[in-house]
Amino acid sequence: MKRLNKHSFVKTRLGMGTVEVVIIIAILVALALTFRHALTQYAQSVMDYVFDEGKVIGQI
Repeated sequence: MKRLNKHSFVKTRLGMGTVEVVIIIAILVALALTFRHALTQYAQSVMDYVFDEGKVIGQI
């Protein structure tokens, strides 16, 4: 049986951060694709509100 010392343990844990980030990004992309229509409608309503002449920009 191979005995792990402190340095080999640190080396084996270095790749864990990359795998976790990739999994989180994959989940976020899947959620964005699932709720694509709702997110697009929300973004459009925000843009319509912000760029409407009488509401936000007109007050500046």
